[in-house]
Amino acid sequence: MDFFTNYVVIFLILLTVLVYVHEMGHFLLARLCGVRVEVFSIGFGPELFGFTDRSGTRWKISALPLGGYVKMFGHSELVTDADGAERAMTPAERQVSFTHKPLLHRTAIVAAGPAANFLFAIVALAILFMAYGQPVSSTTVGQVVPGSAAEAAGLQPGDHIVELGGRPVRSFEDIARAVELGLGEPLELTVERDGQQLVLDARPTVIEHTDVFGYTHRIGRLGIQRTGVGEVVRYDPISAVGMAGQETWRLTVSTLKAVWQMISGSRPSDELGGIISIAKMSGDVARTGVVALVSFAVLLSINLGLINLFPIPVLDGGHLAFYAVEAVRGRPLGARAQEWGFRIGLALVLALFVFATHNDLSRLGVVQFIRDLIT
Repeated sequence: MDFFTNYVVIFLILLTVLVYVHEMGHFLLARLCGVRVEVFSIGFGPELFGFTDRSGTRWKISALPLGGYVKMFGHSELVTDADGAERAMTPAERQVSFTHKPLLHRTAIVAAGPAANFLFAIVALAILFMAYGQPVSSTTVGQVVPGSAAEAAGLQPGDHIVELGGRPVRSFEDIARAVELGLGEPLELTVERDGQQLVLDARPTVIEHTDVFGYTHRIGRLGIQRTGVGEVVRYDPISAVGMAGQETWRLTVSTLKAVWQMISGSRPSDELGGIISIAKMSGDVARTGVVALVSFAVLLSINLGLINLFPIPVLDGGHLAFYAVEAVRGRPLGARAQEWGFRIGLALVLALFVFATHNDLSRLGVVQFIRDLIT
């Protein structure tokens, strides 16, 4: 029971909140554009309970709580009546039909889901920065590890790092994240030493690091330590929103970079986690406090927004890709082409799900256990 409460329940609560935010983005833009929304569902499958509002939208919780959807009126030229008979839309129905809305409106409605996830990340981070603050440590080098990449590059204690790859750095945390994610990529460091600026070239070493939750990752290691313990900076509302926007952008770029590293082979694909890993991390993170849990929710929200923007049919990005083709051609793709696109997209999503789940089971030792049984 403790396992169910500590992991499954927390994971489902997080997922439900993020799915609700995503689908609410679609819902609000659809209503703003005059589209009738027939169903707003958290989860898939049979309805557990729900209600119908004044506008005719059915709000419901469904049996399989791993996602959700918004069903809009008018995805084809025909309408099915209560008796099952099909007929053409009336002029009034065309006014509230998704398919009959201008391309710009349809694009905005589809893009609103991922946009809502990014907005959630900014709002949540801004609240954290106002209420709890943001850790900020000096970029002055405290120690240089002997034999490290930093020593080979010529870094010395007391050097003040001002730029990394030509971009200003604000804190030691910025340096650490860039080095860890960059793996062994060459780095150009601009440092201040004795009142002068020097440009040093470093190539971090790549190590396997096990975090506090027991997960192993490949990261870059430069070999420097910071001075002191840093401070926690709290921001006023305007500054907090600005910093939250910057942090959301940084997390987005970092996520895309990690995905590209997996595609290119510089980062092992077995680091990709699925539902089981996310559920375990949700429980592990929740036990460390509310700040860590909200930060994890922010990261999940950004990932949910990004995944849905990938140009894969069945995802929001696939619909947006179809709309881009429609904008170029001046008319939508044919029904058969779209149907095949959705079939291929569904196959890709299912394959990714199976692969990620295999990784999860491998980390838990289940795959090896099964191999031992049959060999």
